Amino acid sequence: MTDVTANLARVRAAIADAAAAAGRDPETIRLIAVSKTHPVSALAAAHAAGQRAFGESTVQEALHKIAHFAERDVEWHFIGHLQSNKAKFVPGNFAWLHSLDSPKLAERLERFAQTADVTLHALIEVNVTGDPRKHGVAPDDLASLLDALLAAGLRHVRLRGLMTIGPYGAAERDLRAAFAALRVLAERMRERYPLPDFTELSMGMSGDYVEAIKEGATMVRIGSAIFGARDYGARA
Repeated sequence: MTDVTANLARVRAAIADAAAAAGRDPETIRLIAVSKTHPVSALAAAHAAGQRAFGESTVQEALHKIAHFAERDVEWHFIGHLQSNKAKFVPGNFAWLHSLDSPKLAERLERFAQTADVTLHALIEVNVTGDPRKHGVAPDDLASLLDALLAAGLRHVRLRGLMTIGPYGAAERDLRAAFAALRVLAERMRERYPLPDFTELSMGMSGDYVEAIKEGATMVRIGSAIFGARDYGARA
């Protein structure tokens, strides 16, 4: 059985070490425990160990868990690709969306967030490596997307930064180059647009979060290093 408490302690220590090596304050790095496919008992163990931010990537599975933890202090992050027809389930259930990639999706989220009278913090997903298997806007298209999002006059969807997925199994140099590219993109967008809150960089997972922290990650999305291998049959 996976020892979630011990794993969390190891991950937190590794985050602190990576931050120190980069001359950063570890308190500026938010750990998102990616709990998709894992049972509520695993989340409960992480919660008991002080974890408060959890990431899910499918609406159906997430709603089950959100209901279970309704009376607890939990911040939910939707980290998967979001189809427009599922947008209505995000505002009010999730505080953060890590995968905004189109004006159409943003406008749908805005309508549902307005109805629920909530604010949804949104990160734009960027496919920095150009991997055709991944979602996200191409780096060269980011500015035009931001033009459209700002023109839409969003009031309840708050643009907070960028997200990316690093190249799987890549060498450290290539990982850091991909994460550095996202950081530079965010810096350029802050210079070009009036986005004072556009400060978040969601990058780094179980296999590459140390490299991501060294390149400026403010959020790391870690699943297997905390919960073990994915459990596709678990819900309760």
